[in-house]
Amino acid sequence: MMEPLMDRPLRAGGSARERLTACFSLATLRACLPILGWLPRYNLTWLQMDVIAGATVGLTTVPQAWLMLRWLAYLYRPFQELPWSHGEQQQFGLCLSHAESSLISSDSYDLKYGLYSAFMGGFIYCIFGTSKDITLGPTAIMSLLCAAYIDGDPVYAVLLTFLCGVIQTTMAVLRLGFLLDFISYPVIKGFTCAAAVTIGFGQLKNLLGLKDIPHQFFLQVYYTFYRIPQARVGDVVLGLVCLTLLVSLTVMKRTLGPDSDELPVHVRAARGLVRGFATMRNALVVVAATVVAYSLEVSGHHTFTITGQTSQGLPPFQAPPFSETILNGTELSFSDIVLDLGGGLIVIPLMGLLESIAIAKAFASQNDYRIDGNQELFAIGLTNIMGSFVSAYPVTGSFGRTAVNSQTGVRTPAGGVVTGVLVLLSLAFLMPVFYYIPKASLAAVVICAVAPMFDLRVVPKFWRVRKLDLLPFLVTFLVCFWQVHYGIVGGVLVSMVMLLHGIARPKLKVSDHDVLVIELNSGLNFPAADYLSRVLYTDALQVSPPRSVVLDCHHVSSLDFTVVQEISDLLRQFQLRNAGLVFCGLSHSVLEVLLAADLSGLKHTESVEAALQTLSELHFTEGPDQAKPLLGR
Repeated sequence: MMEPLMDRPLRAGGSARERLTACFSLATLRACLPILGWLPRYNLTWLQMDVIAGATVGLTTVPQAWLMLRWLAYLYRPFQELPWSHGEQQQFGLCLSHAESSLISSDSYDLKYGLYSAFMGGFIYCIFGTSKDITLGPTAIMSLLCAAYIDGDPVYAVLLTFLCGVIQTTMAVLRLGFLLDFISYPVIKGFTCAAAVTIGFGQLKNLLGLKDIPHQFFLQVYYTFYRIPQARVGDVVLGLVCLTLLVSLTVMKRTLGPDSDELPVHVRAARGLVRGFATMRNALVVVAATVVAYSLEVSGHHTFTITGQTSQGLPPFQAPPFSETILNGTELSFSDIVLDLGGGLIVIPLMGLLESIAIAKAFASQNDYRIDGNQELFAIGLTNIMGSFVSAYPVTGSFGRTAVNSQTGVRTPAGGVVTGVLVLLSLAFLMPVFYYIPKASLAAVVICAVAPMFDLRVVPKFWRVRKLDLLPFLVTFLVCFWQVHYGIVGGVLVSMVMLLHGIARPKLKVSDHDVLVIELNSGLNFPAADYLSRVLYTDALQVSPPRSVVLDCHHVSSLDFTVVQEISDLLRQFQLRNAGLVFCGLSHSVLEVLLAADLSGLKHTESVEAALQTLSELHFTEGPDQAKPLLGR
């Protein structure tokens, strides 16, 4: 399995020549081009697994990308054209904004833009990405976000793709990948569990052959059960057969056990055959279902719901448009389009990154490897930049297709190249073949792929280890049923609030040795300065008589100006009340900061015992005006 590269920051020390040499070293080149880390070790076994996985993902990508765009066309049609009853419209109060309803009302919008977005990610990510599992391409969430800003205009969509790529690549160049580390493990698990439910249930309509089901999860649940009597028998039977085959092959592969030379030849051959079929199970099921559907269709029996007619033709490779002339002859400049896109230039790049990184981290954790946040930023950004040259709209990681990729046994990002080639071949030649793929077979593949991601065994672990971590998990899990990107943002915000609370309210260990000894169990930063002051005032300065304090700072690694100012005020208050404040265990860097501030009355020692000895030797007079300074520097 591929071993993704870790972030390798260059050393700050050394001469200019050494740093220049480090910039062009092999380690730096591998960090910038992760493909160099696994390509020299590439072998035939990896190639076989990548081809199988890439082909399987390709078989699901083309129909899904086209169906997604066709679904958007249906969703954003003027509201009165939706095939819902008047009672259903009133019951749910469904309405679409002008921007949404105009997405497809423009004749210039072509459904093949979804397919144009499906192939570039495989080629770019293979070179620059650090996750073996993730697949970049069009997703329903990104499609919905884009629809709110592009107003049905392909020029807006393509330019938005280019600008998103520029923003994401700039973040990578500025090394802002550390911001993605704020996506904590509870957030990732909440997201994966919720995504497994929403995506799995979202495929149920295709498994049952139902049409006109809304995409919003709660409406989807209602309408799926409401329209179960309309289920097509053929789709249900095919879906259940595909599910049974997929589950059976998966179980058989897990229970085979290792081969042994002591086994008869025919037994080993049978094991190898079963293992091969199990490895290719997703592709085999889709191909077999397509053959059955084709046979029935040509004989005049429309038994299954099939993918149907798709757009054909390769996109031209050309620079994205930076201006547009609209129907009335008015020319919109680059700045006009940017102003119209507005908040989309912030929302879409960030939401695309959050979703993609959350998926990459989830599968990296499941498959025991690590990703590099800055490289992921760069790979996604460059994919969008290059995608804009083939008329694509912004892409992000797809949870469903990534799950299929992982479950099929992909070994390196080269599986994405196979997917990209298959999409290109499909656009050029194979669209008639995809016409006959039954939706129920694709639904079965996706359901089996995402099912293992729904893992609630982590909940008891959170409860045993740290109950508070259940909060971001539950927030992410529940809000994702409303909107996935809101769930991720909500979980990240809750995690950050918990993190900031720990910084602003550090744990203090207080012990009494005739004087108070207060040990800071974590760092000391400006949000905690006022809290520490209140503790010292309450426990030492506002009691009668005031008490001296030893502040044990061996856990403190840095100070900022706000903390230094607070310490200066505390020293003055302790002197005025004829009490002592002594610091101990200061690191070299912290001591340098305090000495540079030239604080009056600063006293420090190496250990708590030395600080207690120092305080016992001090002589305090009764009046504050006669108090002797605590430190003669």
